[in-house]
Amino acid sequence: MMDIIFAERAVVRLVVDGRVRYGLWTDGRIRLYEGSPLAGGRPGRRTVRPDRARLLAPCRPSKVVAIGLNYRSHAREMKMPLPEEPMIFLKPSTSVIGPGRPIVRPAMSRRVDYEAELGVVVSRTCGRVSPDEASECILGYTCLNDVTARDLQAKDGQYTRAKGFDTFCPIGPAIALDADPRDLRVRSLVNGRVRQDGRTSDLVFSPAQLVSFISRVMTLHPGDVIATGTPSGIGPLSAGDEVVIEVEGVGRLVNPVTDAS
Repeated sequence: MMDIIFAERAVVRLVVDGRVRYGLWTDGRIRLYEGSPLAGGRPGRRTVRPDRARLLAPCRPSKVVAIGLNYRSHAREMKMPLPEEPMIFLKPSTSVIGPGRPIVRPAMSRRVDYEAELGVVVSRTCGRVSPDEASECILGYTCLNDVTARDLQAKDGQYTRAKGFDTFCPIGPAIALDADPRDLRVRSLVNGRVRQDGRTSDLVFSPAQLVSFISRVMTLHPGDVIATGTPSGIGPLSAGDEVVIEVEGVGRLVNPVTDAS
């Protein structure tokens, strides 16, 4: 596990003795929470060896709010103007999977793409917060893959089906508690080859601006996730591929790819 979590302090979600628990990753150890860090829980005394832990998605969002064209490089790639305000859409909670779980390409799509993103994890219920207040609503940051059926996105003219299939939102492996989101390296690799390599300094709207904007549209709840957009270099996945999303100071999210049976 030490080679997939880059953060010095991070929240993980894992299976221990047949139960789902939260843990605090620090100093190469996992200290189990008493309760949930999203509901006032605190780390207890019990620790778990990292090599004995089976990681899950680090939170269970009621919704994933995703942002389109939020990297200047991606807007240029798509030959589209920069948005004047955040372009938001939703991915259902049923699309979320954790590290190691397969991304399943649906039979109705001929092209399924990876999209490396920085994910923002909301810490508390918030509505109509200012950008200055928004930082108090952020627990931390995670790696996210906004998997997209690109052909269906073009066909439908909107994003619900293309972005909403089961397994189309891998997140993890952890929620980094101390990461500074202003200039983090964000990469995707497919079968070990780098496909995307951007920095969050290229974002049009910062995480705090996004939390504030979204909270004026819909109430955000603890554990909700904001996908902040993807840099240039998007491309297709095939069955048998392994896709990796890396975020500096956060972690390395690895998922295999398979076809629907």
